Amino acid sequence: MRDSATSSEALPGRESNMPYNILLVDDDNEFREEFRELFDDYHFVEAQNGREALDIVAKPNEIDLVILDVKLPDMRGTRVLQEMKRIAPSLPVIILTGYSSKDVAIEALKGNADDYIEKPIDDKKAGEIIRLLLERSGARPLDTEGAAGKIARVKSFVERNYHKKVSLEEAAALVCLSPKYLSRLFQERTGQGFNEYRLKRKIEHAIELLRGTEATVNHIAWQLGYRNAESFIRIFKKMTGHTPSDFRGKQGKEAPPKALKTPKSPKRKTPASRGRVRRKGNAGTANTHDRRRSGALRGARGDARRGRL
Repeated sequence: MRDSATSSEALPGRESNMPYNILLVDDDNEFREEFRELFDDYHFVEAQNGREALDIVAKPNEIDLVILDVKLPDMRGTRVLQEMKRIAPSLPVIILTGYSSKDVAIEALKGNADDYIEKPIDDKKAGEIIRLLLERSGARPLDTEGAAGKIARVKSFVERNYHKKVSLEEAAALVCLSPKYLSRLFQERTGQGFNEYRLKRKIEHAIELLRGTEATVNHIAWQLGYRNAESFIRIFKKMTGHTPSDFRGKQGKEAPPKALKTPKSPKRKTPASRGRVRRKGNAGTANTHDRRRSGALRGARGDARRGRL
């Protein structure tokens, strides 16, 4: 039986061919254990109630699929489903139900569940549903072998969590490296810093939303994880040269945007540069005095000529 990560743990580094990650939400410990044994080709993250499951989904994660029991001790599964779809709209969710009634399945599907599985589990039918949903989602197991594999995993982690705050420390823990070493390795392998890459991917998603949807700028900012639209607008303009509204109006349906700019940190003035600025200012003052003196001399000569005439 494959070891399972608890809900409070980050997914650990695993073998080179990393399996799909499934979040299994059920309050029955024995059922979860039996389910893991039936489908031991997958890696499972477990939650015993709805709030625990929502906390996992809300944080940066590598979850490919959720299997969610409709009866949980703290809240109804269909309510958890709705909140999950709000947090991660593209994350596939399968509802588990112990009832033979179709009403529960219909309610789940209306809540945007991707499919349902009835208890007791028909392993062949359930396995087929899981396989099809994973294929449809576009998720792919990663080869995490060596430095190239670690960078690929970090990129995938950033991509699937582009709408969340992903820190260098979280990415480093994912691939069992120190933040300092990952930062240097990422720069060497990609030609750009981790934060630069993360921000560019976020803005590229913003461009896709501006072009492909009618969502408001405020809604897009919210989808990208910004607390207020002003921050999003400021960063978007810095990287593209346009505000989101101007981009949608002028470029959104035309040629692709120019290469995104990398935000530059303001340069700190060194003592030497501050000295140069002062000397430049002094030179300018001296030049002004020279011009005034020259003008005064020309005026005096003119007065002298008029006097001789």
